[in-house]
Amino acid sequence: MNRLSDDLEMIRSATEGLWEEMRGQRIFITGGTGFFGCWLLESFCHVNRELGLGARATVLSRDPARFAAKAPHLANDAAVTMHGGDVRSFDFPEGEFRYVIHAATEASAKQAAEAPLEMLTTIVGGTARALEFAAQCGARKFLLTSSGAVYGRQPAEMTHVPESYAGAPDPLDAASVYAEGKRASELMCALHQKAATAKDAEFEAKIARCWAFCGPHLPLDAHFAIGNFIGDILAGRAIAIAGDGTPRRSYLYAADLAIWLWTVLFRAPALLPINVGSERDVSIRELAEIVATTLAPATQIEIAKQAVPGMAPMRYVPSVARAEGLLGLRERVGLEEAIRRTFTWHIDSRSE
Repeated sequence: MNRLSDDLEMIRSATEGLWEEMRGQRIFITGGTGFFGCWLLESFCHVNRELGLGARATVLSRDPARFAAKAPHLANDAAVTMHGGDVRSFDFPEGEFRYVIHAATEASAKQAAEAPLEMLTTIVGGTARALEFAAQCGARKFLLTSSGAVYGRQPAEMTHVPESYAGAPDPLDAASVYAEGKRASELMCALHQKAATAKDAEFEAKIARCWAFCGPHLPLDAHFAIGNFIGDILAGRAIAIAGDGTPRRSYLYAADLAIWLWTVLFRAPALLPINVGSERDVSIRELAEIVATTLAPATQIEIAKQAVPGMAPMRYVPSVARAEGLLGLRERVGLEEAIRRTFTWHIDSRSE
């Protein structure tokens, strides 16, 4: 049985009324083999089977063979075609695709630090190529997975960032490369939307500003604190916090992420950005305590640095009022349950 069966049924139930327009259609997905992509594919394949849509997905991957080894049930699904290529220069597959989801480019802290120009060209060049393909293949709806990073540093007095906030990262700070790449990607979507409108073309560019997440397929050895903490528990070691534990974050479960992304693709107005994330914020220290309490209460927590008294914590937390009010979206799986499901999935994956 698919280890994600309950999650996939939740996604199907929550989105069932959205899919009829995809019946018999084709969708092209970049980044289909990463964390976002795996969840989009898992949910697409499940809904496609359960609702008998007869839809097909073509998935761009730099290494289709590696993905087939990682997720054979997805790569071998009759409705899925793997398409090899670099997101910046891939050959266009033939035929019409009504939908394009551009989910390529992982938010890799390692790449941002060691190869920032590579990251920037991948984000900007990849978006340009995906939009060019969307125009060529007759896409009606295009979804960009952008990021909450586009707002820049969150003001200390602002607990939750709304889409109307016009902040921005520092363009002269090399650490802003990911955020600036996503900002440029959103601008390119706006320019393509304007060009399509001028030609009376039926094209809608949708923007999902994504924040932080937890769930199966999330790496446990990257720069994601929640994944690292779960990895510490799995390894039987103390939870290690590299900083002082004061920054505040929020985490949306991956099945909720899939529900939100499909809803934005099908139902959000063009060029109206939608924050995709959770409003329940916790400090990194509180997160470590929740992970330990949920999975292994005896686990020790080690904090590398002392907090500076009186200093306001750094926040990275969205307001999701627009998603709730406009699209009826809500968080279905709470943080503790998200942690349990992620932990169990990794345990089950290791036992196979």
